[in-house]
Amino acid sequence: MTVSSSDVAAQATWPLLVDACRNARLDPAGAEPVRIADNAIWSIPGNLIVRITRPGRRAAAHRELLTAQWLAEHGIPAVRPALPSAVDLPEDRAATFWEQLPDHTVGRHEDVARLLCLLHQLPAPEHLLALTDPAAKARIRLEAVHHAGVTSDDDMAWLVAYADELAAAWGSLPQGLAPAPLHGDAWAGNVARTHDGHAYLLDLDSAAVGPPEWDLTSTAVKVTTTATIPASEYERYVNAYGGYDVTMYEGFEVMRGIRELRMTTYAIQTAIDHPHTADEARHRVACLRGLKGPRPWIWTAVPHPPGSPGPIV
Repeated sequence: MTVSSSDVAAQATWPLLVDACRNARLDPAGAEPVRIADNAIWSIPGNLIVRITRPGRRAAAHRELLTAQWLAEHGIPAVRPALPSAVDLPEDRAATFWEQLPDHTVGRHEDVARLLCLLHQLPAPEHLLALTDPAAKARIRLEAVHHAGVTSDDDMAWLVAYADELAAAWGSLPQGLAPAPLHGDAWAGNVARTHDGHAYLLDLDSAAVGPPEWDLTSTAVKVTTTATIPASEYERYVNAYGGYDVTMYEGFEVMRGIRELRMTTYAIQTAIDHPHTADEARHRVACLRGLKGPRPWIWTAVPHPPGSPGPIV
């Protein structure tokens, strides 16, 4: 393993990578960590990518493979599986193997919109589950970090109550666009743009069936919450999707609140392995609690090391 010994998160997933590769009859020698976050993503020789889930995400990994195969059948540009089956790992984890894309950069927001427009028009496949409580991901993270000391007990109690409030509000959302297949986490960081201008969907493990507005909100928060893209760029995003602006949807505030909460709990979770992000996590909590003034707020990217660029998540 060539990763720095200071990267505790990568070190922790190295034995899982070795186990997964051996089960798939592949050699992990020369593996490089690509991104260690919700999933641990590694590249291995042979132009392959290995994705190792967090505990409890084995079923999602198996569904992700089905989703990728389904997208391929419909000609939607997305990552393609290198192996048809996942390797099951301890703690209800799994590893999946993918073809490595050509050299690429983070996608443009118009790329996201065009891909979503294609995806949302497809008939929903049987393997996709209904999206019934997207705030649940935040609650799971809060349960996992409750005693980590990143935030105060008072902040933690408030976050749990806020997650419950948002979950209840999701259950009574006003009617919007017709339910459709969703990516589930559709932002520019989950789209790859190759040098020849082609764009591909990545990270399919959150795919579900539900309101298309949920996918569209991921980019809308970049305007309304963090102001990391200008209004002109957001307008191009709206036009690329077909002219529908999710910020005009009556349930947008609820969806935005859930996205913000998930971004905040991600920062809290990340601070356990990357302590330099703890201040950012606490800042985000203060924003949600109304202690940093009105939106938009200034949020710093995590889990990138100090001084390194990266999209805000």
